[in-house]
Amino acid sequence: MSFVSNSSDSSHPSLSRNIQSEGSDPYQIHSLHKLNSSILCLAANAQYIFSGNQDNDILVWDKKTFELKATLQGHSRSVLALVYAEDKQWLLSSSGDSTVRVWSTITLKPVYIIDTYTETCAGDLYSIAWCPTLQTIYIGCQNTSLQWYRFTPAASASESGTTTPNGTVVRKAHKFFDSYPQFERRPADLNANNPQTPNPYLSPEVPRLEVPSTNVIESEHFGYIYCMTVLDEREFGVTLATGSGDETVKVWRCTTLGPSLVHTFECNYGAVLALVAHGETVYGGCQDGHIKIMDLETKTLVRSIIVQEGIDILNLSLIDSDLYASSANGQVKRFSGSFDCTASWRAHDGIVLSSLITGRTEDNSYMLVTGGNDDNIKVWNVVPPLPRFRSSSQEDAIPSDCSKLGGDRISYALSKFVSIPSVSCYLTHREDCRQAAIWLKKCLTQLGAKTQLLPTSESGSTNPLVLGTFTGNQGPSNRPRLLFYGHYDVIPAPPEGWNSDPFTLDGRNGYLYGRGVTDNKGPIIAVAFAAAELLYQRSLAVDVVFLVEGQEECGSVNFSSAVDKYKDQIGHVDAILVSNSTWISEDTPCITYGLRGVIHCSIEICNKLPDSHSGVDGGGVAEPMKDMINLLSMLMDKQQQIQIPGFYDHVRPQTEAEKELYSQLATITQKPASYMASRWREPALTIHNVEVSGPNNSTVIPGTVNSQISLRIVPDQKLEVIAGSLCQFLLSSFSDLQSPNEIRVNINNPADWWIGELDDPWFKALESAIHEEWGVVPLRIREGGSVPSVPYLEKAFACHAFHLPMGQSSVRTLRSIFDCSELITVYS
Repeated sequence: MSFVSNSSDSSHPSLSRNIQSEGSDPYQIHSLHKLNSSILCLAANAQYIFSGNQDNDILVWDKKTFELKATLQGHSRSVLALVYAEDKQWLLSSSGDSTVRVWSTITLKPVYIIDTYTETCAGDLYSIAWCPTLQTIYIGCQNTSLQWYRFTPAASASESGTTTPNGTVVRKAHKFFDSYPQFERRPADLNANNPQTPNPYLSPEVPRLEVPSTNVIESEHFGYIYCMTVLDEREFGVTLATGSGDETVKVWRCTTLGPSLVHTFECNYGAVLALVAHGETVYGGCQDGHIKIMDLETKTLVRSIIVQEGIDILNLSLIDSDLYASSANGQVKRFSGSFDCTASWRAHDGIVLSSLITGRTEDNSYMLVTGGNDDNIKVWNVVPPLPRFRSSSQEDAIPSDCSKLGGDRISYALSKFVSIPSVSCYLTHREDCRQAAIWLKKCLTQLGAKTQLLPTSESGSTNPLVLGTFTGNQGPSNRPRLLFYGHYDVIPAPPEGWNSDPFTLDGRNGYLYGRGVTDNKGPIIAVAFAAAELLYQRSLAVDVVFLVEGQEECGSVNFSSAVDKYKDQIGHVDAILVSNSTWISEDTPCITYGLRGVIHCSIEICNKLPDSHSGVDGGGVAEPMKDMINLLSMLMDKQQQIQIPGFYDHVRPQTEAEKELYSQLATITQKPASYMASRWREPALTIHNVEVSGPNNSTVIPGTVNSQISLRIVPDQKLEVIAGSLCQFLLSSFSDLQSPNEIRVNINNPADWWIGELDDPWFKALESAIHEEWGVVPLRIREGGSVPSVPYLEKAFACHAFHLPMGQSSVRTLRSIFDCSELITVYS
């Protein structure tokens, strides 16, 4: 057998080892050859790279010098899987000979041989996984069974043999498969390639163990178990994920009694050949070239990446948020945390059969190691991505001691929350939104709430709800229940107008700047810490239920249907607290008691013709743009009055008390009272845009023209009636134009208006708490915007909502979040 080690540093244009920048393509730094043998699996520790080969042995390569240090022999068929058990300093290997072997990575000698359960023929052992918490090896078998062996000093000797001095169980001879009654097998059983010759690599002192019959789950998958991964120390304990030829990924909850099935993901793109996990996310590489991304918390398929149609994804490796996918065509592709392909290269002349990412302690660098059927192991330099938020199940959302961070826990928590670019209206930020939900759930859990993520769609196309409950610890058991509604998604943050990174919390002159500090991440953190403080002081007299969505900035898609579905889990609600707007002054606190509703409408006019040239067809075609301009002009008269019949019939008249309030607010804001009234309590129509098909050139007649308009509605207008009247008016007005063109009108994401109950005891309590905290009577204000979920929640839970704004008026910043937290403490 021939072995070759080649350095490839000269192929890179620099002699420096650490020149690769984040985002650049990895470059090859070394190659290792074993002639005439495919590299089926890889593992590594701090000192060695281990490669499992088609010709039954395991090669041990020095990670620093890339020299071959040893060859581990003992398997009688191809080595199919390798796993390094760091806590034991063991190398675990599985093979086509139906055994798992345990090797010491210190002595490079065998420690145990584990036979699969002998009453059934396990066949090839395609996958193994090690769980340090349970001290258990899990084995995925060709016969579709899932087997496991647990190392315990008190293991029973009655199941499969006798007990060694260290408490492990040694296998006894099987009455049918073994002719000898001793604790050894005939040479023919030990070496299938040479039935007349004993295996020369098997030391008689190596204990032989066997999986007991109680540690076998038969045919839970309907295909070979090709891959598996253990997620140790999750919130719910140990989780095992298995991928199979039946196109599914099964999720198991593992205890000392064994795995129990929790959920099955249907991937539907061929066999699942590779699995890797991070936090609550599992990535599955499929036979048909797709990577399925699965959320364990919500049990939803959140994304599908098409790597290359029809090309098997055989291996997946992760470093921070970068995912490396190796394929049967020799290609390796890198995907960012937002699932964009950031690198692609041909790594092998044949199939990439194995891969892993491992570090080098001597220079703190990282290597991607790939093995192929071209007899090669390739070593590539890889650089972790730039810091990007990514939640991990092993990490705290908030450190218990923030003194070393230069601040306290509440400001640290807000800075972490703001750093996640959870922009819901962009598909490229969908994963960021999910990570924001995961982080918030962990944050609420650390503060003392019982939490869970609730999916809002089966496909994972919309962002999950975060549900967290702080159970009160003062007063009777039937305490009032206060629901806090918020949203963790934000609008985009273009760089214009920002003096700092929008997603880095910046404190300047007593203000906190960052996307979401007012709308709505700051208020969420303030109320959460207030509830936690009261809980810690054993003075929380109400149950505080957090219901935080991730779609508010794009119309709260699926919010109401999700709340209806999980209403029993949310529980009874006595009042609803919202904090989603700003004060009207810099120093005087406010209470918002009213919001306008909104009806979004899209209009499309087309002539069913391709875009044409005005010099050729001008005057000869009915132009959709002319129709759109004429139609939009009919919506309002010269006095800016909306022309929809009956539009103003049910607008609630302004009372004398309101007029007095607006006069008072005009003095504070130095703006006319009529200006405040028109923004807050009068309906309005806005034309947002007009878009055309084609290149938007000044000589083109567009074949299709689209426009977006909206109506802001107020008490006591009826949402359904106004929406229907708008559609009818547009269609009838277009008909009056007698145009041959066609029109389509759609209503999108309507939201009703909301008026708070000023005499409600909860509202009175809020006013009293603000007065006590700030020493002034809060101003009663309204908002011209809309929060779609507020009127819905009032109807769904048959209770009143009240709105406490925390933002400043001059800029969208959050000032004195600590005071806001104390306010909620006093209020509660």
